[in-house]
Amino acid sequence: MRTLVLGIGNTLLTDEGVGVHVLQALEAALAVEQPRIDDVTLLDGGTLSFTLAGPIEDADALIVVDAANIKREPGEWILLEGEQMDTFLLGNRKSTVHEVGLTDLRAIAILTGHWPQQRAMLAIQPQMWDWGEQPTPAVAAAIAPVTGKILELLRAWNHAA
Repeated sequence: MRTLVLGIGNTLLTDEGVGVHVLQALEAALAVEQPRIDDVTLLDGGTLSFTLAGPIEDADALIVVDAANIKREPGEWILLEGEQMDTFLLGNRKSTVHEVGLTDLRAIAILTGHWPQQRAMLAIQPQMWDWGEQPTPAVAAAIAPVTGKILELLRAWNHAA
């Protein structure tokens, strides 16, 4: 199974870039993971574009990591799987600056018959969006547990060699 892990965000805007920071931590964790986890593509989705439709189409499974207004304390996060992810994207179109793009990418994937059956989103509550290359301490503290949860998902989705 080919899984795409998509980290979304702008790393020049503090907490808004947390999806990309998680992706970087995940890359380091996968390098030492035993047993090895195969067939995983890590992709910095930046601030989204329609060019991401192709990689989503090629994936059997999808994990998205992004900052989102989940109405929690800064740094708290939630895991949304399958239909929960879809419901969140459709019902909370304004909860991140990217969700219009994610919703559009979902629509394209559904129209082409390539929206992965196995999918999850890890949404992290930001504290602030301001100029800065590092997340706030509260949001930075979420990077390790979110990375751990992604590794758990990948193992559960039968990627262990």
